[in-house]
Amino acid sequence: MGMLERTRKEWFILGIVLVIAVAKLEPAVGAKGGPLKPEITITYIAVSAIFFNSGLSLKTEELTSALMHVKLHLFVQIFTLVFFPTAIWLFLQALSVTPINEWLLKGLQTVGCMPPPVSSAVILTKAVGGNEAAAIFNSAFGSFLLGSSSSVPFTSIFSQLFMTVVVPLIIGQIVRRHIKDWLERKKPPFGAISSCVLLMIIYTTFCDTFSNPNIDLDKFSLIIIVFIIFFVQLSFMLLTFLFSTRNNFGFTPADTVAIIFCSTHKSLTLGIPMLKIVFAGYEHLSLISVPLLIYHPAQILLGSVLVPTIKSWMVSRQKALKLTRQPKAPVKLLSLCSTQAKRAAVPAETDDLYPSTEEKQKNSAVWFHKNTVV
Repeated sequence: MGMLERTRKEWFILGIVLVIAVAKLEPAVGAKGGPLKPEITITYIAVSAIFFNSGLSLKTEELTSALMHVKLHLFVQIFTLVFFPTAIWLFLQALSVTPINEWLLKGLQTVGCMPPPVSSAVILTKAVGGNEAAAIFNSAFGSFLLGSSSSVPFTSIFSQLFMTVVVPLIIGQIVRRHIKDWLERKKPPFGAISSCVLLMIIYTTFCDTFSNPNIDLDKFSLIIIVFIIFFVQLSFMLLTFLFSTRNNFGFTPADTVAIIFCSTHKSLTLGIPMLKIVFAGYEHLSLISVPLLIYHPAQILLGSVLVPTIKSWMVSRQKALKLTRQPKAPVKLLSLCSTQAKRAAVPAETDDLYPSTEEKQKNSAVWFHKNTVV
């Protein structure tokens, strides 16, 4: 494989490295309040573009089917609302005896209670080719459910979700109906478009991370927290994979992809306002915020790096399931085919061992004549 071909194949991974390097060099450009205005261009325009893109690419039947996939929704929401915070709490009981700053540990506990993000899980699911419709529903529903039950104003959450998720999705579906034939004929690169938007999100996220004064910790604490966060993410992704691939759940490989991302991702957009309201007046608010500020870019980075691996598994699994579901040939037909194959394999010089029908009739006539003549 040549260098150019290799670059084309791994362009997304190379893009991640590039945007992080650029963000490190000049983080003020993509940080909040900077020239790119990510609080508008990313929070509203980019997220709206993601769901408009989803509305264009998804068939209406797929969206309807996703809404009725109750088992998948229950799995994701129970894992997010119950299992995740409980497991984090138990894990932190073990970490409480270590010299790690207690306020950082409290910050980790708050991460476990955060709602899922609206955009990143959907983009990663689409990049892999998973059940995008299910990812859209669970991301939006989880953000709405946890956000509305917290101290964050209900109207602001509802209006933001409605304007950035529901409206673009509906507009995309309406446009799709008018250009459906063109879309099926040209097959636009919806996955590549979503990946480019994700690179923009990664860039602005790391600009915020590198320019944030709250992450000015000693190197030991910072390294330990980063290690713990990556460990938690990988562990929960593995758990969701193992649970969702059990036969008794009946999830497809595409469902599993949506479950992995929707169940393990946490929202920074809703998380930071929630922390500022819940811990208002705390002098250690900056330390409590650090784990969420690290978790958000880490989940996007880790998910993006794992996209090729998860996609390879999903495709191979779908092919294997397709082969096992093919109808089997009847036993008699198989036996006949086997016999014909054996007859065809016999050399031409031994054909006299297998008399033709005419020869059999001729031999029978001779035998009858010999035995009936007195």
